[in-house]
Amino acid sequence: MSVTFAPSPWPAPPAARREGGWRFGREQATPLAWFFELRRNVSFSPRQLIGAYLLLCGLSLVVAVGFWSQGVTVVGLFTGLELLAVGVALLVVARHARDRETITLTDREMSVEQHVGPAVARTSFRAEWVRVEPVADDGSLVELSGEGRRVRVGRHVRPELRVELAQELRRALRLARAAGDRAVDHELKA
Repeated sequence: MSVTFAPSPWPAPPAARREGGWRFGREQATPLAWFFELRRNVSFSPRQLIGAYLLLCGLSLVVAVGFWSQGVTVVGLFTGLELLAVGVALLVVARHARDRETITLTDREMSVEQHVGPAVARTSFRAEWVRVEPVADDGSLVELSGEGRRVRVGRHVRPELRVELAQELRRALRLARAAGDRAVDHELKA
């Protein structure tokens, strides 16, 4: 028996990250701010889900009408139940298709918005007091805490990339604090 090694079908990860070395965030020059948008990975938009569901309904009803015309009427009942169950499942999927977490960091404030279905939760922290820590271990959610408040982020990030998310948030906080300190120094000199 022999062993053969084949190359991976997956492409190699890119050597360099996006602009400025940020994977999750974007740095905005004026005013100096960082913007992190963590979105749910969805294959179909809600409009595409509706199209797929209508196609499924059409095909299922054609089959049901064919059986109905042959005298097998119970197929229509099961077709209706099937389409109802699939419709409810797709409605739940479509409701959460736009779930996301948005973290905005300016020189003095970090705000976190979490969109889950129709609900939106907003939390703000003073940037000087924010701590970025994992909840449990390396693959757990990232906890932002400060001033007696806590919020967990990173639900839509793969567990192995959450450490990198925490590092980017810490780096953005350091840069924002440094920019805020320079602004205070500039105001004191003026």
